[in-house]
Amino acid sequence: MNKLVKGTVLTLLLCIGLSACGEKEKVMAPTNLSTEQSEARGNEIDPEELLTSLRNHTNLVQIGVVPIPADNPMKPEVLELGQMLFFDPRLSGNNEVSCQTCHDPNMGYGDNQPTFDKYTGGNGARNSPTVINSGYYTSNFWDGRAASLEEQALGPIQNPDEMNQPLDELIKELSAIKGYQERFQAAFPDGITQQNVAKSLAAFQRQIVVKDTPYDRFLEGDTKALTKQELSGLRLFTGKAFCVTCHNGPNLSDNNFYNIGLDTEDKGRQAVTGQEGDLGRIRTPGLYGITDTAPYMRDGSLATLEEVIDYYDRGGDSHPNKSFFIQKFMSPIGLIDQEKEDLLAFLKTLGGKPPIFIKPELP
Repeated sequence: MNKLVKGTVLTLLLCIGLSACGEKEKVMAPTNLSTEQSEARGNEIDPEELLTSLRNHTNLVQIGVVPIPADNPMKPEVLELGQMLFFDPRLSGNNEVSCQTCHDPNMGYGDNQPTFDKYTGGNGARNSPTVINSGYYTSNFWDGRAASLEEQALGPIQNPDEMNQPLDELIKELSAIKGYQERFQAAFPDGITQQNVAKSLAAFQRQIVVKDTPYDRFLEGDTKALTKQELSGLRLFTGKAFCVTCHNGPNLSDNNFYNIGLDTEDKGRQAVTGQEGDLGRIRTPGLYGITDTAPYMRDGSLATLEEVIDYYDRGGDSHPNKSFFIQKFMSPIGLIDQEKEDLLAFLKTLGGKPPIFIKPELP
């Protein structure tokens, strides 16, 4: 069977197997060229040929600039205010928990814990997702319940398990602080409002971007940006390992929702849509900054990237609503040890250097 036929059959099988319930899954088949050559080691791969293959057969494109809403431009006054709010524990009900508590710049803008610490003690329901490149998503939170960073920003503040601060009480508290009165007035004509708190936090987070990685330089045409082993890993990423099926697009996330098989009672996307087919589905996370954001998965159950690779290689766990393409093509994948090492080497190139913002002097 030639490469074109193989690719066509794979694409048809992926489409036929998609769930008819819930929000329709949209998956991309691995590149046809990679299907045959995925086992090739880096010293057998022509970088120019691989780059041409990616450009012709996959949706791997340069990340570009973060999208900025027209009604929330990145004004210096807004960014400075957002940075203050991000680090200010007075946004919480007990004046002890800030956004930074779960999204620490020194921990990959996460908290390096399996799940977050609840406001009243104990373990939260999910892993704290990194803020890195969050401005590129078309929805936020693991279940996609927020359509924008502005909408997302207010969620944890009022969540009783996270910061437990009613928004009307927050506005009263901020309005009583002279320094914040001045800062909000400089940033927004209408001063201190819930909407402006959200805009400030969202604008600040849009600065937390990783995009200058060896992978990006390779896509730009620098064929020496990746080592031989990393090239082999990229070939696997776009072919045999099936990573590109969901991790595609400029932020290496297709912004869609899948059930990856985790044995968990988390309803995932179903809690938002109410549709049976969305049980356990979560939004594809981007991969930039990945070396700084352990542990992995929505429940933080995998401590290392090696464990993540092993998880997908065996086809995930046995959730009854596991997405079709994982059941059909990844159970198991059958990566050999050397392939796992190569894939890991490529994933590490995506770590980059996240910008580190520090706590400013607060009003």
